[in-house]
Amino acid sequence: MTDDLLEESTAPLPPGYQPMNWFHGFGRQIGPLYEKIESEGKYTRAFLVQEHHTNGMGNCHGGMLMAFADMAFGHAVTMATHRYWVTVRLLTDFLSAAKIGDWVEGNAVIIGTEDDFISVQGRIWSGDRTIMTGTAVFKALGQRPPKGEPRK
Repeated sequence: MTDDLLEESTAPLPPGYQPMNWFHGFGRQIGPLYEKIESEGKYTRAFLVQEHHTNGMGNCHGGMLMAFADMAFGHAVTMATHRYWVTVRLLTDFLSAAKIGDWVEGNAVIIGTEDDFISVQGRIWSGDRTIMTGTAVFKALGQRPPKGEPRK
């Protein structure tokens, strides 16, 4: 992919959002991505639907929405445990389409834990329109380093 994918978004961000620091690997392919961290472990992740996110009908590709749901839902584990995680199961229902120019947001809440397995329930939306709902199970792994420290 080329560097232009990171430069497509010139629209101002909604209040409270900042770019996610995920400009390498898969994040580079599906980005740019944004997040808003609030108090008490609440968060929202987001992206602006751009041409490279679309399918042949001009809608945001289902694969993009699934990838976004995975990282938006999984962030509930990060916020609650400050641990890395891997996806065990991700089940979603597509309810509406997202078009180029739509600001798509998502988050999740933890609904259960057993050992290192954490279940979440999440929602993806644009404005007042729900695009996708879902549930997921993640396996929590090792501790994440404090912000600003390099990974080991």
